[in-house]
Amino acid sequence: MKTVRYNSLENRSVLITGGASGIGAEMVLRFLAQGARVSFIDIDDGAAASIIGASYYHCDITDITALRATIAAIEADGPIDVLINNAARDDRHEMETVEPESWRRTLALNLDHQFFATQAVRAGMIAQGRGAIIMMGSVSWMRSRPGMVGYTTAKAAINGLTRTLARELGPHGIRVNCILPGAARTPRQTALWRTPAVEADIQAAQALKIDLDASHIARMALFLASDEAAGCTGANFIVDAGIS
Repeated sequence: MKTVRYNSLENRSVLITGGASGIGAEMVLRFLAQGARVSFIDIDDGAAASIIGASYYHCDITDITALRATIAAIEADGPIDVLINNAARDDRHEMETVEPESWRRTLALNLDHQFFATQAVRAGMIAQGRGAIIMMGSVSWMRSRPGMVGYTTAKAAINGLTRTLARELGPHGIRVNCILPGAARTPRQTALWRTPAVEADIQAAQALKIDLDASHIARMALFLASDEAAGCTGANFIVDAGIS
């Protein structure tokens, strides 16, 4: 796992939501390799057990009371330096099938927890006069992707959330940025809908003819969490091989 060494990340406390698999798991491993103290939240106990060196907390991020309690337990060992609001679920759904309950569930899985986790770490970051918060968006809303209207709505909203939080928290030395991944390959994507035809369409649409994967997203997270990004806040960082 060769990458740039960010000395400022050594011994920093990093919390990653949805860290047991996919992009989140890659982030956990990459931050551990930087010498950071990594905690991650998920509900997949089996996948979490395979990650060595990080502290795992079982928590349903749609249960805000439990999310707040979990973050408080993590902060018992000291304030969180870096929060990565990674947890998401890009389920496909046709417009006519969406009901109020499923709509709220989609927003809870992809949007709500990003605000409430940020709210929960706010006091600790203010107390130490610094912090880095990374939201996770998606280029799907920029590309007007059909068949996932709840997901694209949530991911578009994160753009506004990022900019407002950056203004509110900036005076306290806290940076808030957003990563927008493209069609990054993960085991879940491969299992559910990365057919040969889809792969061909992705490659045709990308400016860079590469197999975008979780490592490309994780490396951007390392930069934004480090002091090398000290002048960056309120911005979207697109990692999509030019597909948008």
